[in-house]
Amino acid sequence: MRKNYSNLNGKNNQKTYKDLRRWQKERKSKVKDLSIQIEQFPNKMIEALQNNRSKITYTWIGHSTFLLQIEGLNILTDPVWAKRMGMQKRLTQPGIPLSDMPEIDIVVISHGHYDHLDFSTLKKLSGDPHYFVPVGMKALFNRKGYDKVTELCWWDKVIHGNLTLHFVPAQHWTRRTLTDMNSSHWGGWMIQSQEKTFYFVGDTGYFEGFKLIGEKFSIDTVLMPIGAYEPEWFMAESHINPEDSIRAFLELGATEFVPMHYGAYRLADDTGPEALERLCREWTRLNLPKEQLRVMLIGETEIK
Repeated sequence: MRKNYSNLNGKNNQKTYKDLRRWQKERKSKVKDLSIQIEQFPNKMIEALQNNRSKITYTWIGHSTFLLQIEGLNILTDPVWAKRMGMQKRLTQPGIPLSDMPEIDIVVISHGHYDHLDFSTLKKLSGDPHYFVPVGMKALFNRKGYDKVTELCWWDKVIHGNLTLHFVPAQHWTRRTLTDMNSSHWGGWMIQSQEKTFYFVGDTGYFEGFKLIGEKFSIDTVLMPIGAYEPEWFMAESHINPEDSIRAFLELGATEFVPMHYGAYRLADDTGPEALERLCREWTRLNLPKEQLRVMLIGETEIK
C-alpha cells in the first residue's frame, strides 16, 4: 500500500476546483509588467568555479538552483535549467549554461514538483553525482536509471565525505502525475561542514517548523524562497511571502539571508521584482543589518 505524506500538525494545503477557478478569474483581471526582470551578473566566475576545489562559494543559477562548493565538493540544489514550465516560458536565463558547469558530486532535491526536479536537466549534468532525495522518491530515480540515490525522512542525517546533510521539514505538497499526490515527501536540506552551515529551505509556506529547526542548528547562510505567493489566500500554505520569509529567518537565528525562488518562472501572480521590492522594504522597516541580506544577481558568486 502506498504511503501518503503530510505536513506538521496535519496542515492541509489542498485546494478545490472552485478555488482554482476563483484564482483563474482573478489572474485575468491583473495586469503585470513582465518586461522588467532580475538582472544577470556581468562578470561571472565560470572558469574559477570549474577549477575550484578549496574555497567555499555559492552561486545563484536561478529559481531554486544554487551551486555550492564546500569541502572540495560541488553541490547542486534542485537543478532546473528548463526553458519552459508548463505553458510558460522561462523569464530569465540560467546564470551559468549547463555545459559550463563543473563536475557535480552531490545533488539535493527538496521535492518532486517540476520546477524543482527536472530529469532532462539531470541527464545533462557532468560528473557522477550522488542524489539525496525525500523519502518516497528513490524508486522514481531508480526507474529513471539513477542508482546513487539516498532518500531521507525528516530529521534524518547522512555523512558524505566531510559533509553532514540533514533533511528537515517544510510546509508544502508534491505531485508529478494524476495519481501520485503526496506519495513522496518534501523538505529542506541542512548542509554542514566544519566551517559553514547552509540551509537550503526548498519550497514552503511559513510554519512552526522554522522555530524547531532554529533550535536544532546553528546556521550561517539561509537560501530562502520569497516568490510565488500571490494570491496569498490561495498560496499562503505552500509559498512563503517576503515578509514571512524574514520572520522565518529571524526565528532561525541565522547569520545571512539569500533570497531565491523568484524571477525565473511565473508560477503565481507576483513578479520577481515585486517579491524583491517587498523583501527589501520589510528589511528596511525592521531596521535589520544591511550586511545580513545578500541579494544576488543571476549567475553571481559569493566567496566565503
